[in-house]
Amino acid sequence: MSAHRRTVILPGGEASVLEWRPAAETRVPVLLLHGGGADSAALSWGEVGPALAAAGHRVFAPDHPGFGRSPRATHPLTQECLVAGVGDVVEALGLREYAIAGLSLGAGMTLGHLLDRPEGVRSAALLGSYGLMPRLTDGPFSAVAHLSTFLLLRSGLLGAMTRAYGRDRRAMERGLRDLVRSPAARTPALVDAVLDEATTGQGLRTFGEWQRDQVRPMRLRTDYRDRLAEIRTPVLLVHGDRDSGVPLRRAQDAAAALPCGTLVVVPGAGHWVQRDRPDVVIPALRDAFAGGSDA
Repeated sequence: MSAHRRTVILPGGEASVLEWRPAAETRVPVLLLHGGGADSAALSWGEVGPALAAAGHRVFAPDHPGFGRSPRATHPLTQECLVAGVGDVVEALGLREYAIAGLSLGAGMTLGHLLDRPEGVRSAALLGSYGLMPRLTDGPFSAVAHLSTFLLLRSGLLGAMTRAYGRDRRAMERGLRDLVRSPAARTPALVDAVLDEATTGQGLRTFGEWQRDQVRPMRLRTDYRDRLAEIRTPVLLVHGDRDSGVPLRRAQDAAAALPCGTLVVVPGAGHWVQRDRPDVVIPALRDAFAGGSDA
């Protein structure tokens, strides 16, 4: 099933949106939010979108401002602006009742949206979610690692290193081994697609701007853990048990803190869980979003 691409006009600019249309729309629409770095709607949701459309959902996947084919927004790239932008996309698409899912950065945006504008959201899914940790890493050396990243960000060195890495195929292949653990899923075509996004798109630079807003000297500016109990929407957490970016324990704690939270642990999967194990993730999302017909 091929995707249609459309442009929606938002208060801060415009967004390029992929859309998969079902043969018969029998389920609520689904909004999918991709992750950070060299990611885009097509990269994260190219397999998931058609599968959900085949189940009767109309599926929308926007490129965030400054990622994929969406131009840089006029406003600063803060977490609050990204979260507000989700609401703007919902309004521009005319969504009244819908499901929403996000990966990593997109999952953090999903959490923010559930806290700010829960009305209309039937169910949600978080994949390797941002916003569930006080620092970038856990463990006895987390403070040192976090401070080092803060200093590298502020000096501009981390951005330069990341852009150089994005032009090096061997480095990209090594980096993807952490995100996509399955060699069968880590195909040459995937490496080529991520390299192309890293070298021709604005995503790495845009993500660096967001990181500079989020990474403070000893903590992350956004941490939703204390507010999870406010979310009454049914939330599914889908998490790889080999996710090195967000430890599984953080997802387990979040599922316990959410009033209607459930957790699906994906064996052998890394952070880019839907690329790693679509055979597990797609059925989990399909089940989570199956309740009720489109209103």
